[in-house]
Amino acid sequence: KLWTVLFAIVAVAYLFPILLVLINSFKGKVFVSSEPFALPNAETFVGLENYITGIAKTDFLSSFGWSLVITIGSAFLILLCTSMTAWWIVRVDNKYAKFLYLIFLFNLVVPFQMVMFTLSWFADYLGLGNPIGIWVVYLGFGAGLAVFIFTGFVKGIPRELEEAALIDGCGTVRMYFQVVLPILKPAMVTVAILEIMWLWNDYLLPSLVLDLRNYKTIPIAVQYLRGGYGSVDMGAMMGVLVLAMIPVIVFY
Repeated sequence: KLWTVLFAIVAVAYLFPILLVLINSFKGKVFVSSEPFALPNAETFVGLENYITGIAKTDFLSSFGWSLVITIGSAFLILLCTSMTAWWIVRVDNKYAKFLYLIFLFNLVVPFQMVMFTLSWFADYLGLGNPIGIWVVYLGFGAGLAVFIFTGFVKGIPRELEEAALIDGCGTVRMYFQVVLPILKPAMVTVAILEIMWLWNDYLLPSLVLDLRNYKTIPIAVQYLRGGYGSVDMGAMMGVLVLAMIPVIVFY
């Protein structure tokens, strides 16, 4: 019972900021700052006004579309390429495979700030400043964690299953898609959740790589709610943040 109470308190602590954003999304922008913890009442309640204003000011539908394209495309590329790589690393198990695995582990410990300026220049040089090109950039940054998780999972797959498929005339590509991939489903779900939450909410990398005149993701679009002299339409921002959270919550 003690653990139940403890984890219930932790759960409430995690959910409180989300609840706070939801409550304030229905209050006037003046009251968001002056009464942030109060529930909406007859004076402060503005209905869907914040949502409508936020959608109009940020061009939300366009930003939502580009976020969706970037997130789905990048996640698909990460899941496919890294699961194949992890399978190859485990099954080949020679010095080249081990060296490659160490490179992926090194990817986990290198801070993004160390490479962001070189990355933005290189991405611009290769013409990757668009929603399709950024898939490749995200593949590079998301590969470390994904390969680490997939490698650990593949080690638990009996080699006899693949040997039986090989005896039955199964080629390498067919073996991956018909034998290995179905077994990898639990790891796929784990990696997908981790990567999609990161991809959907990422601000820094798209702001460095994308051509912001033509493509804006939701985290970038939210910044356009800032007015002159640092003023922020907090009501509209709360509304947009609620809309931005819904797809991730539904997916999870």
